[in-house]
Amino acid sequence: ALEKKVVKSKVGEKVGLPCCHEIPSSESLHNYRVYWQKNTTEVVLAYAEGKMISKHERYENRTEMDTRNLTLWISPMEILDNGPYQCVVQHLRFPQNSVVVCDEPVTLFVTADFSKPDITAEVSTNSCESTEMVVRCSSHGGFPKPKISGALNNVSVVWNASWVSESSLSPYNVTGKLWLNVTKDVSITCSVEHSGLLKSTSLLLKKSSICVVPTVPPSYNVITASSIIIIIFLLAITLAARYLPRHVCSHCCKPHDSVEEGVKECMKPPMSSKGTSETSSV
Repeated sequence: ALEKKVVKSKVGEKVGLPCCHEIPSSESLHNYRVYWQKNTTEVVLAYAEGKMISKHERYENRTEMDTRNLTLWISPMEILDNGPYQCVVQHLRFPQNSVVVCDEPVTLFVTADFSKPDITAEVSTNSCESTEMVVRCSSHGGFPKPKISGALNNVSVVWNASWVSESSLSPYNVTGKLWLNVTKDVSITCSVEHSGLLKSTSLLLKKSSICVVPTVPPSYNVITASSIIIIIFLLAITLAARYLPRHVCSHCCKPHDSVEEGVKECMKPPMSSKGTSETSSV
């Protein structure tokens, strides 16, 4: 098995893909056919008898081939250039007969740097004990799909991450989200990693200094006791209003002097006019 060749490059750079054959000094490109292919189906460019016979339109003005070592140069590099390539070399010993000299793959691995992670924090609720907040970390424009990690005071945390990309060969945007309950000032770090490249940002999260004391409702026992006191008070007022006048009336008679000194009696109510007349007639 042949060792798989891998070439790494960044977007915008110039990179050379090595071929599996080099033309000796005693010969020239006129004695060969050379095909550079991508994914074994897409011809990037092709030479026959020293002349270019084909070039893919997407690589127009971006590719050239060394006529001695057959290296394929691509510049500037694009994310779409990522993938497997193959160099096929045929030797033309006779016009009607060709021999395959070599046929080997080479993989081009293209990367694009992500922006420096941006961290934002939004307070959702606040109390004297803690501050609840939503922390977001975002980075964009990189390739391939990255990993996002973080730490809270140097203790690892797991982001709730989401990725957005138009296709498998398009730049990625990544966003991570955390829900934190902060009881004191802490440091949060967000890192975006791809292809061994790491970018990090740190932010100091401060517990809010504004203290909001939550209103505690009265307990059940307090409510019950208060209700009993109010009911007793209302009953007392009702009973007092009902019975107090009678008690006063029992002492409302005016005293008159009796025959015997010291004896007092209440003035009797006057008799009706009918009773008076009957007494008179008798």
